[in-house]
Amino acid sequence: MKTKKTKHILLVLGVALFWACSTRKDSFVNRNFHAVTTEYNVLFNGDQALIKGVADVNASFIDDFWEILPVERMQLKEEELNPSQSKNPSFERAETKATKAIQKHSMNISGYEKNPQIDEAYLMLGKARYYEHRYFPAMEAFNYILYKYPNSNNAYQAKVWREKVNIRLENEKLAIKNLKKSLKDTKLKGKDLSDINAVLTEAYVKINALDSAVATIKIAKNETKVKEERARYTFILGQLYEKLNYNDSAYAAFQEVIDMKRKSPKSYTLFSHFKQAAQLDYTKTDTLVFLKKWDKMIEDIENKPYLDLLYHQKALFYDANKQYKQAVKFYTKSVKFFSNDKYLAASNYRNISSIYYNQHNFHLAKKYLDSTMIHLNAKHKEYRPLVSKLNVLKEVVKYQDIVKNADSILSISEMTDIEQKNYFRRYIVELKQKDSLKAIVNAQKDALKNTTNINGDDKGMQLPIMMDGDKSTALANKANVLPATSVSSFNNQSNFYFYNAAVVAQGKLTFQKKWGNVSLADNWKFSAKGEATQNNVNSNDEVEQPETAEKEESNPAYTTQFYIDKLPKEVKQLADMRIDANDARFKLGELFKESLKENELATMSFEDVLTHKPESKLILPTYYNLYLLYRDVHAEKANFYKQKILTEYPNSRYASILSNGASFSEATADSEFNILYKMMKDGKIREAYNEVGALVKKYDGDELNAKFDVLKAQIEGRLLGINAYKSGLEKVVKDYPKGEESKRAAEILANDIPKVEAMNFGMPSKTFNLVFVTPYPNEVTYKDLWSKLTKYLKDAGNSDYSLSNDIYDLKTNCIVIHGFITEELASATYEYLKLEKDYKIKDRAYIISNEDYKVIQAKKKLDEFISKK
Repeated sequence: MKTKKTKHILLVLGVALFWACSTRKDSFVNRNFHAVTTEYNVLFNGDQALIKGVADVNASFIDDFWEILPVERMQLKEEELNPSQSKNPSFERAETKATKAIQKHSMNISGYEKNPQIDEAYLMLGKARYYEHRYFPAMEAFNYILYKYPNSNNAYQAKVWREKVNIRLENEKLAIKNLKKSLKDTKLKGKDLSDINAVLTEAYVKINALDSAVATIKIAKNETKVKEERARYTFILGQLYEKLNYNDSAYAAFQEVIDMKRKSPKSYTLFSHFKQAAQLDYTKTDTLVFLKKWDKMIEDIENKPYLDLLYHQKALFYDANKQYKQAVKFYTKSVKFFSNDKYLAASNYRNISSIYYNQHNFHLAKKYLDSTMIHLNAKHKEYRPLVSKLNVLKEVVKYQDIVKNADSILSISEMTDIEQKNYFRRYIVELKQKDSLKAIVNAQKDALKNTTNINGDDKGMQLPIMMDGDKSTALANKANVLPATSVSSFNNQSNFYFYNAAVVAQGKLTFQKKWGNVSLADNWKFSAKGEATQNNVNSNDEVEQPETAEKEESNPAYTTQFYIDKLPKEVKQLADMRIDANDARFKLGELFKESLKENELATMSFEDVLTHKPESKLILPTYYNLYLLYRDVHAEKANFYKQKILTEYPNSRYASILSNGASFSEATADSEFNILYKMMKDGKIREAYNEVGALVKKYDGDELNAKFDVLKAQIEGRLLGINAYKSGLEKVVKDYPKGEESKRAAEILANDIPKVEAMNFGMPSKTFNLVFVTPYPNEVTYKDLWSKLTKYLKDAGNSDYSLSNDIYDLKTNCIVIHGFITEELASATYEYLKLEKDYKIKDRAYIISNEDYKVIQAKKKLDEFISKK
């Protein structure tokens, strides 16, 4: 009986549950069943996934404290992800749960939603899509809430999120307009009011309305109850004040973040300290107080993830106080403790580069600027200026190396044999010391590895380098000796001499310093003493030292002959090296003057050019550059170089500049070249030839002279043949070895000229020409011939034929009909032109293949061709 009652009860409950599951019936049971199921099952799981997704984004997001922080963090777009990163699956799960809630539990009856949890589902759906950067679908979800549920308690949240979408879509003004409407509701308070003002702040920052952003972020800060949000909004307020140059207000805002202590994340606190320090005048700050504060923060174990920032701040302090050695030390420490702040790393390298740049150490400046560019985002505002500076430094370093190497080799080459040997012996002594020191360091490292393997830890004291004298200490400082904190204990090592590799290496160095390089033989002490005495001879004494020890060296780099053999011996090599060095000095002067604005260095470089017997082409521009450099700082020297230009180069462009003004002379120089070039292009070769010689002479010693010489070579080649063209290009290569024109000329000489020189009469040809040789000018005297030939081509109607009046040389032209497919056809046409009554041509014509005609024009062999006929 009881069993039957139980079955009946279960059946009734099943039927009731079935009817309650219906989304089409508007009853108390149905509404509450679906509302409870939606809230505590589907939406609960979706909400947990969304919370986890946002937490993951906040944890992985790297804030850029060097710019105004965004109010809200976002996950990276799919195309921005690294190969090791993946999309956050939590947002996809949240969207799935929201969609399930809508599809299975929505009770849309007669146009009205009866399930009060569906607006929550749409809000979750929009948020999940928003965080995945799917802004238009997210906008649809938020708009649906505002359209279907205007009285929902989520309406303000939907408005806030919709305007977030507008901001992401760069519709900031629309977002501001809509949010201002929402703020008219006086009932707004708490989180809704905070969120609306936070989003308004984001919009104002986007359009650079920072004053308005200050007002809204203050309200957002005061209304939020979330400690992390309050700290973030306060920090943003400080950044806004900083941008507006309200330094006192910014300082107070950052102090408010600091006073929050553990209620504020550590990153906000430390960057607030950093921002406050940036407002100080380091040169007037109490050094002891400042350093004590930052040393205390560095020692705090909780600040370990931010050591790069803390060391950077100390470096900035020393840098501002011109304690550059200490500054470089702490910039380097900051780099060593690199976190995820790439701009901070770039700043460290950039500042070190600036220190070396100001010390005129351009090699190190370039090296550290190279590292800067690796860490600096290509879209950063500093990127392009630094790239430009780096490119200039690369050129400076290149030319400095050319000068240094050339000067070094030339000075050694000018020494006597004995001086060269003494010079290289001194170098070899230093080389051996460095090699010995490296051996000690490597031995220490090996010993440390062995000790670490034995002891199982790496705690202990550094093995001291037992070397005497300041020079040894300096060499030890240059070597990459392991830091004391990373060296293992040697307590368990044997003290026996030959079991300790470091001590063995130390012993070898001490022996070598005392006795020198000795061979294994009887009475080695006496020979060693003699050799040691010989080594003490003054390095400046021109006494040839014995080479017995050198011959016995197994390493050729330890012998003087190894280096002597590498010295250039030929006079031409040395002369070319001097030319290269002087050209490099001139280029350095130009770079210092024009690109780096380092006038003192530019002056030194140009003066250096004049002291090294430069080529004539460098003298005039060097005079003019020195005149410009001295003009505003040293009138007497400026006048000296001005007079040299006017006296020695009266017809030069620079003389025109000094006499008539820069604009007149520059226009004349450019226009003269352009006119001459246009003449040549227009076929006025003879007119250009008559002028180019005078212009080349006029601009002798001028940087424009290279272009005029190239143009002259082209004109002469067209009129005088391949030999003249070749000679002109060779002159360009010789006179301007480092110029762009020279590089192009060298390419033509290497590739094109040999091909033309290889051309000869009799080469196979597909077409033939009918050539009438005429004296120049022929436009009047041979006008009748030209008219008849033109009429013939028109009458023939063959598009393959063409007529031209070609320049041959200074005194001869060739009127040519091109395009005959056979020699017989050309001959028949010539006979027809002589006999036909409409033409009756009496002038002599030559039938020349197209290939032979090229040879005639290129090599000027018309007379040779005619003589064979």
